[in-house]
Amino acid sequence: MKTLWAPWRIGFILGGKPVSCFLCEEPRRGPCPESLVLAVTPHAVVMLNRYPYSNGHLLVAPLRHVSRPSDLDAAERIGLHELLVTSMDLLADAFRVEGLNAGMNLGKAAGAGIADHIHWHLVPRWIGDTNAMTVVGETRVIPEALEASWEKLRPCFAHLHRPEGE
Repeated sequence: MKTLWAPWRIGFILGGKPVSCFLCEEPRRGPCPESLVLAVTPHAVVMLNRYPYSNGHLLVAPLRHVSRPSDLDAAERIGLHELLVTSMDLLADAFRVEGLNAGMNLGKAAGAGIADHIHWHLVPRWIGDTNAMTVVGETRVIPEALEASWEKLRPCFAHLHRPEGE
């Protein structure tokens, strides 16, 4: 018998489909442990994934609610890309990662949980992180609480926080 204690997932399991988009709503709250937002720039947001694949799993998204990269204007594309690249470097340094998966799922058929608002996933990786628990037990262990990850990363991202109009 396998038991994995993951109490933070109950809201996702029991909750209905959200009416609003958290990639639109949470950046308005600004950086705080509750929103998991690390920084908001004039065109994009970087935040922790509430349901991570590994410690430090980040989401980088445009502020504007669009379903395709081609819907972004040139300034949004540049701003999103700059935040994506900077986030890779900051995450790698803060978590001393040995590798990084970066990807975007476009559309439900591609696995997008939020198909209407594009976003990148940045997933830290380490040599040996696919261990017996993952391979044999088919269970992934996330050893650090989201709040602890936010507290570790927020100082690294604080200098980036410049919402439009500020």
